[in-house]
Amino acid sequence: MPTVLIIDDNAAIAVALDVLFSLHDIATLSAASPEEGLGLLAREGANVDLVIQDMNFTADTTSGEEGVALFREIRQRYPDLPVILLTAWTHLDAAVNLVKAGAADYLAKPWDDQRLLATVTNLIELGQANRALAQRMHSDMRQRRDLERHDLRGMIWQDPATERVIHLACQVAKSDVPVLITGPNGSGKERIAEIIQANSSVKEGPFVVLNCGALPSELIEAELFGADAGAYTGASKAREGKFEAADGGTLFLDEIGNLPLAGQMKLLRVLETGRFERLGSNRERQVRVRVISATNADLQAMIRAGTFREDLFYRLNVIELALPPLAGRPADILPLAHYFLDGRKTLDASARAALQAHAWPGNVRELKNVMARACLLASGDVIKVADLGLPMAPAAAPADAEPDREAIAQALQRAHGVVAQAAAELGLSRQALYRRMERLGIARA
Repeated sequence: MPTVLIIDDNAAIAVALDVLFSLHDIATLSAASPEEGLGLLAREGANVDLVIQDMNFTADTTSGEEGVALFREIRQRYPDLPVILLTAWTHLDAAVNLVKAGAADYLAKPWDDQRLLATVTNLIELGQANRALAQRMHSDMRQRRDLERHDLRGMIWQDPATERVIHLACQVAKSDVPVLITGPNGSGKERIAEIIQANSSVKEGPFVVLNCGALPSELIEAELFGADAGAYTGASKAREGKFEAADGGTLFLDEIGNLPLAGQMKLLRVLETGRFERLGSNRERQVRVRVISATNADLQAMIRAGTFREDLFYRLNVIELALPPLAGRPADILPLAHYFLDGRKTLDASARAALQAHAWPGNVRELKNVMARACLLASGDVIKVADLGLPMAPAAAPADAEPDREAIAQALQRAHGVVAQAAAELGLSRQALYRRMERLGIARA
């Protein structure tokens, strides 16, 4: 329950405010003097969300100097704690000056209950939102510092969605369990696999890549397990497979959904025993290989269709890392664009806006190609929107368009129910958002 500290020498005011706030689930603490108020803050400061203070405490004093001194002391000790001033007309100028110095608001005695309640509720919600944001930022900074201790293979990112995947990749790197990386083509799955390898116990070993979608199905088994001479047409000499090449390191199997059923069965056996045979050979070979696989396919749907083995899926999918498409991690777009430009040219404002508005169906690979093309087409050192060659984005909605029920619900969800934060995101006042919520039948959290 939020808590308000009332500092006023008039006990009747403290009682009246306590009754008002208790009807709206707000607790109060009260102090009759600046010294008592500062003492309460020293003991209970972590639990106090807001202070309401009087401007005068000594009988027959109307200058407001005591209130000014109290506010400045609170401001110095607790710079983020909102303070509302209760003032009389005789020292209104002093209150206005304090608002300019950082006070949240001032109210003249006798105050209007509804205005006071609205101000207090709004400030408490904003304070809760700011604390939650600060906690998330602290957590993000701690996570970023933790990531900086790892070898990230030059990964460029800014979006929290990408950082979560990288953080999980670093967490699972030390184990030897198989990892399945899912995500669309061109999203950066191989780079995540490289991060896992670089921070694993076999980081000194080889990192071998096989794109199962780039080979005819009849050759994939030979690529994986090798073949003796004469094992198939054209096999004039024995050849080593990817598992042998990756012994003591990591084998990254991209587009694992393209592996034929016969190869799936053999892969399952290798994962379970570490043993396999080359095509055309009866001699078993033993390897120690960390397997990371990736796919852009719906393997569950393939299981239902009978084209992917369920037992292999669960063997590969001990840990799944789901890498979102580039459009799902928009904060990565501009950092990646600047990285691909490598200081050769810069982007003007229109080009930056166009990059952020584009849907990026080809993901990071498409962005890399767009930057390479723009560098060639731009006549000067600055890349403009026309140099990007992107399709025109649909016209934006009018700035004054009223948000619909879904937009409001999503904003409230992102703000964890904090109305003030959701209103700011939607470009509305808190009261305007409440009116829309009431009209659309959206309950307050």
